[in-house]
Amino acid sequence: MKFYKYPEIAEWDTLCERPTTDGLQLEKLVRTIFGEVRRNGDEALKRYSLSFDKVVIEDFRIEETTIKAAGQSLSSELKNAIQRAKENIEVFHKSQEVSTQRIETSKGIQCWQESRAIERVGIYIPGGTAPLFSTVLMLGIPAMIAGCKEIVLVSPPNKEGNIDPAILYTADLIGIKNIYRIGGIQAIAALSLPNTSIPKVDKIFGPGNQYVTAAKKEAQNLGLAIDMPAGPSEVLVIADPSCPVEFVAADLLAQAEHGPDSQVILLGTDEQYLLNCQEEVAKQLERLPRKNLASMALKNSKTICLASTDQCMEFSNQYAPEHLIIACENAEQWITKISNAGSVFIGKYSCESAGDYASGTNHTLPTNGFAKNYSGVTLGAFKKTISFQTVSAEGLIDLGPAIEVMAEAEQLFAHKNAVSVRLKSLADV
Repeated sequence: MKFYKYPEIAEWDTLCERPTTDGLQLEKLVRTIFGEVRRNGDEALKRYSLSFDKVVIEDFRIEETTIKAAGQSLSSELKNAIQRAKENIEVFHKSQEVSTQRIETSKGIQCWQESRAIERVGIYIPGGTAPLFSTVLMLGIPAMIAGCKEIVLVSPPNKEGNIDPAILYTADLIGIKNIYRIGGIQAIAALSLPNTSIPKVDKIFGPGNQYVTAAKKEAQNLGLAIDMPAGPSEVLVIADPSCPVEFVAADLLAQAEHGPDSQVILLGTDEQYLLNCQEEVAKQLERLPRKNLASMALKNSKTICLASTDQCMEFSNQYAPEHLIIACENAEQWITKISNAGSVFIGKYSCESAGDYASGTNHTLPTNGFAKNYSGVTLGAFKKTISFQTVSAEGLIDLGPAIEVMAEAEQLFAHKNAVSVRLKSLADV
């Protein structure tokens, strides 16, 4: 991790930059794959699975017997842990249900909103270097609570053409039956286009690398909705000496181990403490099985010493992190200063891993600065809202003249007439 001491505010934009790939080349690759899938359907999907995943796939769908048998290879300890996480995630997302409330905006006029589930959703579950069965819980549970009629799960296969059994077990636990062994750009293309054996959906959810994120953006161009541009994982930690350096280093490495394009940022005001944290990162890194991946991520990462905790908060809001950990004394006092973050962890015991797995909040979050204008996944992300209104005769008599005046001012006389003919019929009674 590179160390920066009291950087000028003019330098903050540069310090907030994320690792990037060649955007034009990536966009070209995505459009090429989408075009091939549009023309050749499953044959194109099979070719790309062989090219990228090094596996021959004859049938993308996972058989029900395979899904049901997946739990046999998992320990009771793991299955119990998944069940515990499931319960917390259900509790938190069920609490997000909103009741219908009719509002009388003026005499004789009532307006209200009702939500309806998005009928067909696709959920992308990363399965490469780390099969994220926890993401099945994070996306599948709110989809089920929302009442989505069809949930299509896609995940990259291993070299034997199988999906990790923990992913299959978790999907079965919450009732997902449509599971397909396919990943990467081609998986997003399959969910977006109508001519493959994988059902086309209305909205695509799920984290992924820059290739998956670029593919989701292309899906948007085709008229599908996506949850957010959720790319490589990141964390920003604001810490002071009240938090043990072991905690800080562990939190930084927890994100760094996701992959080489992840990024971690450490902020604070005590220079020696920050340097001690960096030393602890180096020590803990040596003990990690994913040391090589984490090391590459740390090359893109930074430790920044600032003049005050207020400045740390300002920098964090400019960076807009996916995960924000405030590991400072009296951490809750800083909550009101937060304007841009995906998910926030308050206090030295609130490790980001809790949110990743089992506290109940959702871990599918905006990255790459998109926390400035996107939210993480909620129950509402699996629904759309429809507005309703009723206008009584009394209400139209009261409000109609104002509508007529406004419509005429916009020279939309048919709009005016739709009111006028009704008012005339009421006057003739």
